[in-house]
Amino acid sequence: MSHEYIPTTTTQRILCCECGVAIEPNAANMCLNCIRSRVDITEGIPKQIVVNFCRGCERYLAPPAQWLPCALESKELLSLLLKRMKGLSKVRLIDAGFVWTEPHSKRIKVKLTIQKEAFAATILQQTFVVEAVVANQQCSDCARREAKNTWNTVVQVRQKVEHKRTFLYLEQLILKHQAHRDTVNIKTVREGIDFFFDSRSHAIKFVDFLQAVVPARSKSSEQLITQDVHSGESTYKFTFSVEIVPICKDDLVFLPGKTARHLGGVNPIVLCTRVGTTLHFVEPTALAKADIPTHLYWRDPFLSLAATNDLVEFYVLDVETGRSSGKNCFADVQVARASDFGRNTQSFHCRTHLGFILKPGDVVLGYDLSTSNFNNVEFTEYTIRHEIPDVILVRKSYDHLRRSGKRKWKLKQLAMDVDEMEPARGTPTDRDYERFMQELEEDQEMRSAINLYRQPQTAAMDIISDVEDVEVPRVSLEELLEELVIE
Repeated sequence: MSHEYIPTTTTQRILCCECGVAIEPNAANMCLNCIRSRVDITEGIPKQIVVNFCRGCERYLAPPAQWLPCALESKELLSLLLKRMKGLSKVRLIDAGFVWTEPHSKRIKVKLTIQKEAFAATILQQTFVVEAVVANQQCSDCARREAKNTWNTVVQVRQKVEHKRTFLYLEQLILKHQAHRDTVNIKTVREGIDFFFDSRSHAIKFVDFLQAVVPARSKSSEQLITQDVHSGESTYKFTFSVEIVPICKDDLVFLPGKTARHLGGVNPIVLCTRVGTTLHFVEPTALAKADIPTHLYWRDPFLSLAATNDLVEFYVLDVETGRSSGKNCFADVQVARASDFGRNTQSFHCRTHLGFILKPGDVVLGYDLSTSNFNNVEFTEYTIRHEIPDVILVRKSYDHLRRSGKRKWKLKQLAMDVDEMEPARGTPTDRDYERFMQELEEDQEMRSAINLYRQPQTAAMDIISDVEDVEVPRVSLEELLEELVIE
């Protein structure tokens, strides 16, 4: 009879030195429960912290004085909270994540998993939750904004013209691109607008924006406010002066000889068709076009011969169209002054670039050079040597077709301190604002660069019904935005 030997392997066990439970041998000679009861690896890590939040700019304080924008449950906010927890440098952080809480509860919970060596060759891992209490605190930037006369830098925007339409358009560009979000205050003055900032860097950024959307040049200056001779610290106030080119759309311009030669010898009597970072001109009697960059204009600046306030109403008697160039069409037009009807039969023959839109019976606005006297030496010398047209037509007029009903669209406005001597925005006495609204209706390319909003309780049929059977430019429903209203 044979016997087979089957070896058996058994793990040697020992008794826990605290509770006497049989356990596998370890360096501490204690079971896991006894180790946890005697050693707390989370000791020194606070279970509740306080984080400061500014409701004005929605930023969190990163001590000692830095304020950071952080979205809820973002990695930036998690990094900020972990830096606020003392004692994490003494343990090994395995995992960290957010525990969902009500956004308005002012509580942010973070779940942490850490490891730490409790005894020799004995590593413990533990998961716990740290609660961050959000405390409201106003940051220094918001405090300066709400205080008075605490600005550090001012940007003075000026244009030496008789109307405010350029600034009305600039206001809409600023609103669309949120370029005013760092301003402390905005104030209107006689020839422009002042923008106040609490930081010079914000003002420089705003000046760069202005030079990117309008033809302008800038210069800066500084004024010493206080100086400490012991520490060498000084306080300055900075001023940026931004001057916009005093040429506007529909202005009649006489180009200086040097500028006209630089553009290839174009006829110096031109109309301004568009103002951007470049000035766009057209010679109405020959359809020649000329573009002048901002730096070239300031090298040899010039003023307008006449502005839109000098426009005269004419009735179109006859139109004979000719060749076209781009958006313009050459035409021979016979017109008569609206003021001469019933008094005389005087009419004028002129050539214009408005052949696409004019027809007999229309009302058109233009400059009457036959009765005008301009204080320009170069223009006077030019008229002696060359024959100039009696009338230069600028644009078609729709004033006699417009209805007095309320528009179904509107524009937003900047919150600014307005001069008491100026008419209220949008009132019948504010002619510049009304003309600006009409320009937006007539120029689709111009209004495509800004935001237009639908009036409350405006239906699509209401917009169409106001202009049906009437030849008036209008803003289509597709171009309007719904204004966000938070209740």
